[in-house]
Amino acid sequence: MGQEEPDLYRDTWVRYLGYANEVGESFRPLVPVPVVWASYGVATAYVTADAIDKGRKAATAHAQDPTRVGVAVVDTFVWQSLASVAIPGFTINRLCAASLALLGSLTRWPLPVRRWTTTALGLAAIPLIITPIDRTVDFLMDPSLRKLYGTPGEPPTSH
Repeated sequence: MGQEEPDLYRDTWVRYLGYANEVGESFRPLVPVPVVWASYGVATAYVTADAIDKGRKAATAHAQDPTRVGVAVVDTFVWQSLASVAIPGFTINRLCAASLALLGSLTRWPLPVRRWTTTALGLAAIPLIITPIDRTVDFLMDPSLRKLYGTPGEPPTSH
């Protein structure tokens, strides 16, 4: 038996593209808003590419069962959209907004220092929020959307 081929979207540097919007949200105090939106474009492209990849793999493994292909695509796209884009983007956005506001009211630091501090806090939070968000999305999807599939899907591993 040979080793399983590494998953391009889960086991290589490509997976970090899923964090692009969290990085964009961290830098929101320092960059124009279109840069932040572009980071969401990168993360969404990653999510879409991973869903297509999982659909292709399912089509190869289960050529006689198109339902399995649909499940693979939908499950991956929904999971990644929530765990890689929507929830962490919102979390970092709110964390940075609160940090910037608190620094503004609690310190006399100049605005550029407050902005860079906020960005540093946002970036530092990214590795701390990933696993709890991934587990929460599994917790939410297992008894809801995944129940609709009829057969257990293969939920994506953590980004």
